[in-house]
Amino acid sequence: MKAVLFDGVGMPLKLGERPVPEPASDEVMLRIAACGICGSDLHMTEDPKTFGLNRHDVLGHEFAGEVVRCGTGVSELKPGDRVAVAPMRGCGTCDNCRKGEPAWCAEMRLIGGGYAEYTTVTARQCRILPDDLPIEEGALAEPVAVALHCVMRSGLKPGERVLILGAGPIGLLVAFWARRQGARDVIVADINRHQEEGAASIGATGFAMSGPGLAQEFRAKTGGAPDIVFECVGKRGLIDFACQLVRTHGTVVGVGLCVGGDDWDPFAALSKEIQLIFAVFFNMAEFETALSALGPGRYRPQALITGRIGFNDVPDAFEGLRHRTTQCKVLIAADAA
Repeated sequence: MKAVLFDGVGMPLKLGERPVPEPASDEVMLRIAACGICGSDLHMTEDPKTFGLNRHDVLGHEFAGEVVRCGTGVSELKPGDRVAVAPMRGCGTCDNCRKGEPAWCAEMRLIGGGYAEYTTVTARQCRILPDDLPIEEGALAEPVAVALHCVMRSGLKPGERVLILGAGPIGLLVAFWARRQGARDVIVADINRHQEEGAASIGATGFAMSGPGLAQEFRAKTGGAPDIVFECVGKRGLIDFACQLVRTHGTVVGVGLCVGGDDWDPFAALSKEIQLIFAVFFNMAEFETALSALGPGRYRPQALITGRIGFNDVPDAFEGLRHRTTQCKVLIAADAA
């Protein structure tokens, strides 16, 4: 089968061949319809030791597909079912797994495999797509669920002011959920305006330029300091920046994947008595809620899809996403030219 392979640090991904996988007893084999390119995929190729990536591994954890074959122990799915996949694979039997929280299973591993024609996953990782949802759009369920988990962790209350640092897919999806959960003001800030229109299309009430004047601009747009600041970039110094921006007794949520350490002065957080929270992954109830959010509505996560590419285009597109571009969420689609 066709697959896009990691070839080494500093090297572009390459198109290659891998054996078609066979499902174990608790697994299903999927024909992948679409897989999103995630910012964490970029991080993995830059620091494979941290993430356990090996040469010729297949990336991709935001995917949906059609069940082709079921393992002998699978009864809840059948060939032809269209499913979205939660990429956290737990043991299936511990307390966390039984509660629908495989991300916190002691044996959890984040699976890849989406940059290929076929893959295998456990049946318990799959959720059947609504009949009226195009199968490609099911690939959005994973990032939509991540953003929902961030907002749930924040304790957001209706009427609060929200500032989101970073206009990437997760930052914009946090804006989607913050607005949906009743935030009065949802301002997305970034160092350029590439995604200003995208932020508005998904429900943000405003857009601001990130930098020294952000606090003043936020106050001018909303009438006060933010109750909650979501850091959705993952660059050194931004947690510290968020602590400076948030109101006294406010909340800062660390979402961005900052690898290799950070620098911050805790005095601002201490003097304001800030609540500092971190969020990663999601539970299966949130994954199911994310799927339902892909249905009809005034604001839709599908607005973030800015490109569909085939396997041949992945290496160049992946390298392009390492730099600031106007792209937001790019899907690798099986039927793309």
